[in-house]
Amino acid sequence: MEVNKVYHGFRLLEIRDIKEINSKAYIFEHEKSGARLLKIHNDDDNKVFSISFRTPPSDSTGVPHIIEHSVLCGSRKFPVKEPFVELIKGSLQTFLNAMTYPDKTMYPVASKNEKDFFNLMDVYLDAVFYPNIYKIPEILMQEGWHYELFDKKDELTLRGVVYNEMKGAFSSPESILFRKISETLFPDTTYGYESGGDPDHIPELTYEEFIEFHKKFYHPSNSYIYLYGNGNIEKELQFIDEYLKDFEKTEIYSEIDFQPPFEDIKEIEMEYPIADDEDTKEKTFLSLNFVTGDARNVEETLALEILEHILLGTFASPLKKALVDAGLGKDVFGSFEGSILQPMFSIIVKGSEIDKKENLKR
Repeated sequence: MEVNKVYHGFRLLEIRDIKEINSKAYIFEHEKSGARLLKIHNDDDNKVFSISFRTPPSDSTGVPHIIEHSVLCGSRKFPVKEPFVELIKGSLQTFLNAMTYPDKTMYPVASKNEKDFFNLMDVYLDAVFYPNIYKIPEILMQEGWHYELFDKKDELTLRGVVYNEMKGAFSSPESILFRKISETLFPDTTYGYESGGDPDHIPELTYEEFIEFHKKFYHPSNSYIYLYGNGNIEKELQFIDEYLKDFEKTEIYSEIDFQPPFEDIKEIEMEYPIADDEDTKEKTFLSLNFVTGDARNVEETLALEILEHILLGTFASPLKKALVDAGLGKDVFGSFEGSILQPMFSIIVKGSEIDKKENLKR
């Protein structure tokens, strides 16, 4: 392959050798649709495909998460109710999933069998670009939220796959704490919202907002396609071009804004629920949290990830041991979130008391 030549609608922009993994990287752009594609070519027979979209939320209704579920509930070519479940049962896949992050949504699959691999790509590409959500509004009700009432004597209840999932996710004090940390550190950006959906806000999502979110962000111009393994590059590009050629390149604003630094350290207190008969002694969590630069500085991000593990990641970690020995709490752990534009570094004390917070600051 030659740089600047077009292969099945994809212009080859760059070729790089990656000696660490005995691979060659090919960077493409689809000229008609604007889709970007990275192929990591090597002799690994476990072939991987992923298509990802930048999906920054502007509220906590969980629309990115609900769409992630919903597009896998049937599409133009595969109108079955749950193609995802059918693939798990009948495919030779070595990996099959979909994930919602604070700022992006990913759809990765993998298989060692070439025919199966192309079938997986077919199902996923059709799902993300031509889902049945436009024809079947009930998909939002099923995957997002709906009211249930089986008998007029019963109490009206809220249900939904994502709604129920996030109620479970928000049931632990740790998950409530991490949500509050993001909300506090990023009050002016998309990271201040819960992309997975806050159960208190999920029922605010309307069908019109749901459809508009998909229309805006699920376009090839807002996508990044990833291929890996020993598959035939031209054959893979030709297959993907069959989906992309029907779209025109367009400008989609999905940029992530930077949170300006605070003038002073912020101090936030919040409560979380416990049982009525439960003692509040040593139930306090203390956390000290920092925004740490730019995730695109790969070396710095890796260094911070290693630092968090050294200082707080094991029982022998010096900072963890020092804080526990000082009696700040029953346990101390750290967290480093490096997958977002502005990474977060947290030091968290569990089983503490509110009057010990000044000791943590020191």
